[in-house]
Amino acid sequence: MSSFLFMAVLEKGSKKLLNAWAFYDWANSVYPLVISSAVFPIFYGALTIIKDADGNKISDTVTFLGYDFNNDSLISYITAISFLVVSILSPILSGISDFVGNKEGFMKFFCYLGALSCIGLYWFTLDNLLFGLICYMLALIGFWGSLVFYNSYLPDIAYPEQQDKISAKGFSLGYIGSVILLVINLVMILFYDLFGFKDAGQPTRIAFIMVGVWWILFAQYTFKHLPSGTNEGHKVTRSVLAHGFNELKKIWKALKTNKVLRRYLSAFFVYSMAVQTIMIAATYFAVEELDWGTQDSTTGLIISILLIQLIAIVGANYTAKLSSRHGNIKVLIVIVFSWIAICGYAYFVTNPIQFYITAACVGLVMGGTQSLSRSTYSKLIPEQSEDTASYFSFYDVAEKIGIVIGMFMYGFIAEITGSMRYAILFLIVFFIGGVILLYRVPKNELTN
Repeated sequence: MSSFLFMAVLEKGSKKLLNAWAFYDWANSVYPLVISSAVFPIFYGALTIIKDADGNKISDTVTFLGYDFNNDSLISYITAISFLVVSILSPILSGISDFVGNKEGFMKFFCYLGALSCIGLYWFTLDNLLFGLICYMLALIGFWGSLVFYNSYLPDIAYPEQQDKISAKGFSLGYIGSVILLVINLVMILFYDLFGFKDAGQPTRIAFIMVGVWWILFAQYTFKHLPSGTNEGHKVTRSVLAHGFNELKKIWKALKTNKVLRRYLSAFFVYSMAVQTIMIAATYFAVEELDWGTQDSTTGLIISILLIQLIAIVGANYTAKLSSRHGNIKVLIVIVFSWIAICGYAYFVTNPIQFYITAACVGLVMGGTQSLSRSTYSKLIPEQSEDTASYFSFYDVAEKIGIVIGMFMYGFIAEITGSMRYAILFLIVFFIGGVILLYRVPKNELTN
């Protein structure tokens, strides 16, 4: 009864409901920034790369489960496996949530799983490598698992004409909130002695705890206002476990008669494969491949990540305005062409200044890519559809399988060539494929 009353107060399209939904980006975006992009990659590199007194690399080999791995390849493989788990779980869970009508419950579970696993990274050491990598995997699964249900709320809480703007607002809030926490972490790490720490290692580990606490704390505002569903009497049985895959089969069949959505999803699968791989691997690339000279690499890397986040706010909002004038697909084509140019330039990057230029360009297109891809898909979902979680599960499965392929290819090429530069260059192939497929998307009044 309470959920019905709740929905009566917060009607679809209401400002408070839209803001509550978007605020989850503020809560959870500290994970992709601090854990995926900034502090953890630097921490992992410092932990796994052995250097001499002059700072020259001696070894980057890590022994895990009795086998020796290149440190970058190991984290790429672990990341790919984690996304594979997410791609298998999300259709099951989103289908169940549609049947049971409890998106919020599933979203909470994955939120808390991810946040608590981030806190567990505090105990990540080479002697405790298995535990640390399990926490890394569970944090990733928790973050992306919660996004399946978070994204699926978009067509439920916003009308088509609101979706580009509120999607961009969500990403903007996420960029701002995550930057605030990263700046706090950076101050603690750079001025560790002022906080009573003996070295930068302890505040770095504390940063992982702060991510988990931030995530849980600010997610409460979203959970307070999002509708929990209308089918709460339904129970999960054995037959329901296959419901998610049955729903995906239905959506797969529906795609056969929906040429616009089918072709858009194909294009998204290909270009997103490269985008997500770059976002995950960028900091590892900078740690491994750049000559930082006398400049502190930790400071330089975090500054570049902050640059990306701040410019991404501009990119997300500017892209939303461009899409309203020129259409989503046309703007996405321009953005993907921009990614091709960035990858080509990144191959020749050797020093911090060049990396900052690359970071600024990435920030500009990253925000637009993420927000516009999500809102475009949301617009193309049939208006009469009630199983929006299953539609977004299909979207997320496509994205995650793409990441699995991208990260395995990235790790494999880095392993056999001994350089991550060739792996970055290889990603251009996916972007070219994405552009070609976007050109094949039929014109639609919502996207062109």
